[in-house]
Amino acid sequence: MNLGLTLLPHFTPPIKSQSHNLFFTFPHNNNNSPTLTGRRNLVFRVRSSCESIQVKTKSMDLKEELNKNLYEHIEPYATGFLKVSDLHTIYWEQSGNPSGHPVVFLHGGPGGGTSPSNRRFFDPEFYRIILFDQRGAGKSTPHASLEDNTTWDLIKDIEKLREHLEITEWQVFGGSWGSTLALAYSQSHPDKVTGIVLRGIFLLRKKEIDWFYEGGAAAIYPDAWEPFRDLIPENERECFVKAYHKRLNSDNLETQYAAARAWTKWEMMTAHLLPNEETIKRGDNDAFSLAFARIENHYFVNRGFFSTDTYLLDNIEKIKHINAVIVQGRYDCCCPMMSAWDLHKAWPEADFKVVADAGHSANEPGIAAELVAANEKLKNIRRTK
Repeated sequence: MNLGLTLLPHFTPPIKSQSHNLFFTFPHNNNNSPTLTGRRNLVFRVRSSCESIQVKTKSMDLKEELNKNLYEHIEPYATGFLKVSDLHTIYWEQSGNPSGHPVVFLHGGPGGGTSPSNRRFFDPEFYRIILFDQRGAGKSTPHASLEDNTTWDLIKDIEKLREHLEITEWQVFGGSWGSTLALAYSQSHPDKVTGIVLRGIFLLRKKEIDWFYEGGAAAIYPDAWEPFRDLIPENERECFVKAYHKRLNSDNLETQYAAARAWTKWEMMTAHLLPNEETIKRGDNDAFSLAFARIENHYFVNRGFFSTDTYLLDNIEKIKHINAVIVQGRYDCCCPMMSAWDLHKAWPEADFKVVADAGHSANEPGIAAELVAANEKLKNIRRTK
């Protein structure tokens, strides 16, 4: 490997034939093994039986090479249901290494649920991977229920799951709404969090909701916007979130399904930089769409149940000491980069990765690569402790 080293001054070996030994001396880590990460001054020593001279190289940046490839599909080694209230029961699963470092995956939506592909962001030999479906989503019951379903209820559920699985502390991973929940949970329980990976930042501020649901993103996706808009009569278009709330909570199930399909398809059609037919088809699944649209709309009408519009930014100090990585697609239309940028400015200690050729979805190649790399980085930090 060419490290781009320059040796100064020029060294000419002795003319007479002698045996020479070449020693490369690198800075070492706590394990007494060579490391090429970070900024280093490398010292080369060249010895012969005649002389010994020391040559110091220029200071340079040697970047750590992290795996960016998704891991192979794996199956859970344990699954179960945890009753978290008189009404709600949540589905959970564990995969990877039962003795590994725990990481909890917080899915998007809210209401989106988990999928098998979510396990692939984590090294299964190092991580004990915990996935769960939030209240009303996925396999959790009752399906699409809005009762006792708030951000603070979900934070309590995460803690109940951690205690149920006898986990002392864990890494937190969340994208889109999952980034919202990851921040809120970590700020509530910073002593239980070893590291944070966030993607597609959503801070649930009014301007973010207005951007996506009140016509902002329509300037980029007018073709996808029109079916979403046209479901609502003109006299109710002053606030689409409220108009959809009315229909998603109608006494008529078919009215609910029609609104859920339109709401879900709007998001699925804008989630990728390039259209993804498999994602868009999820809007045709009434069971998925109903939970996704009803719960998402419920949280947005209630502004995430936060006390202020900037609640998550105002409480960043509570988690600044935690190692974290923020991954954001440059052309994310669902959760535009203004939110990731605001979070980066408030939390400069966290690594900030902008993927130049990506939109919102975690399954876009550039975003998936950076998410794997983020987990690899936190894995390496954990190993050195």
